[in-house]
Amino acid sequence: MSNDEPGPVHHGPLAPATGAATGPLMSSGGTSDPYWYKHAVFYEVLARGFFDSNGDGTGDLAGLVQKLDYLQWLGIDCVWLLPMYESPLRDGGYDISDYFKILPEFGRTADFVELLDEAHRRGIRVITDLVMNHTSDQHPWFKASREDPEGPYGDFYVWSDTDDRYDEARIIFVDTETSNWTYDDVRGQYYWHRFFSHQPDLNFENPAVQEAILEVLRYWLDLGIDGFRLDAVPYLYEREGTNCENLKETHEFLKRVRAEVDRLYPDRVLLSEANQWPSDVVDYFGDYETGGDECHMNFHFPLMPRMFMAVRQEQRFPISEILAQTPPIPRNCQWAIFLRNHDELTLEMVTDEERDYMYAEYAKEPRMRANVGIRRRLAPLLDNDRNQIELFTALLLSLPGSPVLYYGDEIGMGDNIWLGDRDAVRTPMQWSADRNAGFSRGDPARLYLPLIMDPVYGYQALNVESQRDNPGSLLHWTRRMIQIRKRHPVFGTGEFAELEATNPSVLAFIRAHGDDRMLCVNNLSRFPQPVELDLSGYAGVAPVECVGGVRFPEIGELPYLLTLPGHGFYWFQLPAATGAAPTARDEDGLPTYGLPAAGVSPRPVFEGLSGHPSGPPARDSHHRTPTMASSTPNGDAADPRDGATGPAQRPAVSAPSLAGQATAHTGRDGGGKGNRPY
Repeated sequence: MSNDEPGPVHHGPLAPATGAATGPLMSSGGTSDPYWYKHAVFYEVLARGFFDSNGDGTGDLAGLVQKLDYLQWLGIDCVWLLPMYESPLRDGGYDISDYFKILPEFGRTADFVELLDEAHRRGIRVITDLVMNHTSDQHPWFKASREDPEGPYGDFYVWSDTDDRYDEARIIFVDTETSNWTYDDVRGQYYWHRFFSHQPDLNFENPAVQEAILEVLRYWLDLGIDGFRLDAVPYLYEREGTNCENLKETHEFLKRVRAEVDRLYPDRVLLSEANQWPSDVVDYFGDYETGGDECHMNFHFPLMPRMFMAVRQEQRFPISEILAQTPPIPRNCQWAIFLRNHDELTLEMVTDEERDYMYAEYAKEPRMRANVGIRRRLAPLLDNDRNQIELFTALLLSLPGSPVLYYGDEIGMGDNIWLGDRDAVRTPMQWSADRNAGFSRGDPARLYLPLIMDPVYGYQALNVESQRDNPGSLLHWTRRMIQIRKRHPVFGTGEFAELEATNPSVLAFIRAHGDDRMLCVNNLSRFPQPVELDLSGYAGVAPVECVGGVRFPEIGELPYLLTLPGHGFYWFQLPAATGAAPTARDEDGLPTYGLPAAGVSPRPVFEGLSGHPSGPPARDSHHRTPTMASSTPNGDAADPRDGATGPAQRPAVSAPSLAGQATAHTGRDGGGKGNRPY
C-alpha cells in the first residue's frame, strides 16, 4: 500500500502501517467454489473470550489458532471473528481507533496471518467485522477533524451548527443516548452518531471517506481474509426528511464495494448486518436479475425472535408468516440465520405487543433486558431444556440460509446478567473444569470478565472437556447434526416449501434441490403432537430418517400420519427410489445415503446452475490468496437403494425421541482422552 496515492487518507501519521502483508499466497490446487457460503456452517467467536495463550487474562489470536482443531472437529466451515482492530474498547471493539492495526492484547499482524494460514490449512475460512459507519472518537481521523475543520479531515465526519437536523432518525441505543447529536467543545459544533456518542459517524458524502474505507478492505483482503461482516450498513448516509436508513446512496456505495471485491478478490464474501424488515433487507443483495451485485449474504433478523415466539406460543404461525413475507433473493445470494450472538436478542423488528410478550416470557427481570432486546444466551433463554435447545438448533440448521452458531452455545453455556451492557453473553469459553475453566493459566483476577460460577452453568460442571468425553452430550449431538447437514447440500441450496399441516403446533417443510429432497417436521409444542401431511406428490417413496437411517413406511395417496414427542423433530430424506438395501454407515456411525467414500470427489453441488462461472478471474500477484485444504464432500446425496414395497396407506408412525436415537449412534466419535483435538 503506497503513501503516494492521492487523497488525505495517506498523509503522515494517519497512513496505515506498511509492510504488514507477507507477500502472495497462491492456491495449492484446491478447487474454487465461489458459492461456498451457501453450504457453510459459520461460528461466531469473540477472540477475547475464546482462549488465552499467554496468561494475561484475555483471549488472543494465538489462542484461537490453538483451538482450530476443535472447530474443525465440530464441523465449522467459517469463523466469524469479532473486531480485532486497535480500539479503546468502549464498545467491545466496535469503536475502532486504527483500521490497520491489531489490538496489541490480541497479538500482531503476523499472528493474524498465521491464523488465516492455519485455518485455511484445515479447510476453515475466516471473516471478520468491518465497521464502516463510524469510528472511535479516539481515531486520528476524528481528532484531526475536530481540531482542523479546514484541513484534509475536516469533512470526514458529519458536523452541524445545530442538533435539529435529521430529526426523523430513531435513536438506537435508547438506554444510554438521548440524541443522535453530541456537541464537541473543541470544534464548537455537533457531530452525528447513530450509536454511542463516542462513535462519530463517517461522512460518506465525502469521496475521500469512501476511498479510505475501500483501502481498509483491500488491506485485509490482501492478507488473505475470506470476507467481512459489514457492520451497521443501513446508516451510512443521511438525508433530511428521511429516517436516514436504507438510502439509495448506501446501495450505490455497496455496489462499488462489491465490484471491487469481485474484480480483485474472487471467492470472498460480504455479509451485511442490516437489522431491517425483509422487504428492505433484500435490497442489500442488489440486483435480482444479475444474481446480486451488493452483499452476498444478509442476516435474517426478523426470523430469529419469531422462532422464540413460535415455540413459546406452541404455534407455527410466527415463523410461517415471516417466511411468507420474505421476498425471493437473487440466485447467488444467501440468508444468514442465527439464534443468538454477541448482542442482545434484538426486538426491533417486532410489534410493540410482540415485544411486550417476549419480555414477559423470556426476560421477566429488567436486568435481562438491554436497549430494545434481551441480553441472554440460548440455554438460559430456554430454561436449559435439552429438548428445546435441540429443536431450536434443528430449525437453525434446516431453515433457508446458512447457520451461524455463537461460541459456547454448542455446550449450552450460560450468561451473567450482573455484568454491564452486553458483556452478559461474552464471558470466557468454558474448556474444562480446571483453573479458569481452561481458558487461561493467568491470575483469575486478571480475566477480562469473570467466569460463570453458578451451579447450573458453572464451568466446573459445564465445559467442552466433560461433554467431549460424553457421547450423549449436547456437544456431540450438535456435531452429529452438523455432519448430517453437510451430507445434504440441499439445506444450503435447496428451495423451501412449507407444507399445510393439520396441526398448528407442527411446522413441516420440504427442502429440495434436484434429487436431494428433505422433509423436516418440527413439533413446537411441549406436548406430543400428531400431524397429517399431504405427501401424495411423493407416493411410493419411503422416507429415511437421517439420524438413524431408519426407513419409514412408504408414502401413499392418503395423508401421511406422524406422531412427534414434545419439542421433537424429524429430518427425513425422500430418496428418488425405494429399496431394501441395508444402510451404509460412515466411521461416525451416521448413514451415508450413498455419498462417495472419503477421499472421492463427488459432483460439485453447483454444477449446472445458471450463472455459475467456469472459473475464478485472474488474481493480481500482490494478493495473499487463501490456500484451502479439502473440506467435507458436499455433493448431492443420491440414495442407491431401489426396489418397491407395497403402498402404505396412512401409516400411523409413533416417533421415538430424536435425542434417544442420536444417543444410540454415538459410539464411534473417537471421544477418548488420547484423541482429543484440543
